[in-house]
Amino acid sequence: MRNILILGGTTEASALARLLAERGETATLSYAGRVHNPRPQPVPMRVGGFGGADGLAAYLRRERVTHLIDATHPFAATMSGNAVMAARKTDVPLIALTRPAWRAEEGDRWTSAPDIASAIAALDGPARRIMLALGRMHADAFAAQPQHLYLMRFVDAPTAPPTLPNHHLVVDRGPFNADGDMRLMQDHGIDLILCKNAGGAGAQAKLIAARRLGLPVLMIDRPALPERLEVHDPGAVLRWLDHDADRGV
Repeated sequence: MRNILILGGTTEASALARLLAERGETATLSYAGRVHNPRPQPVPMRVGGFGGADGLAAYLRRERVTHLIDATHPFAATMSGNAVMAARKTDVPLIALTRPAWRAEEGDRWTSAPDIASAIAALDGPARRIMLALGRMHADAFAAQPQHLYLMRFVDAPTAPPTLPNHHLVVDRGPFNADGDMRLMQDHGIDLILCKNAGGAGAQAKLIAARRLGLPVLMIDRPALPERLEVHDPGAVLRWLDHDADRGV
């Protein structure tokens, strides 16, 4: 009998959890804990870290996990690296369910930054009105460029307000659409969107809105990750479970 651990927090992880529940699979969905009130899921949930690669390996052994699925955010580089290491330590088959990266289309005005620090440095200059579409994890780092007005949108209300001296915070949970994001950008006079290349359709509305409005986007590149088997469709994970994983591929 399979015992599946999904490292989640994404819409793809939730979609996979539903498919596994429908098939009667034994599965657990693990959240890192950055969202205070995760949506209910059709499989058991756990919240919190594991204590690095060794801690995750110990969990896999203790819970007799047979298959590990990394469906974390494309920028969760530490967790993804730990998953690769833990899978190797325990010989538990691993697959990553991730989103294809976004690619610029006709009409887009993108520039890229390799990481958060480079994005902060790129904001040096006169005051601008910036939609900071990064979530709450990195928001306070942009206090290094205090001249700007930052518009932020969080899933949950923060326990303490952001330290940015000039900001407007919207608390809202998607899905969002391009028309709504256009109105949001126009209402706040936004002249630059800053975001990570998270990929997927769920967070693409702001990019479509920026394209329609002719606004520039500063896009943070994805981090480098260890080599691993990757798929972009929950159905492909089911096929892997039924065939490839059982043969040790």
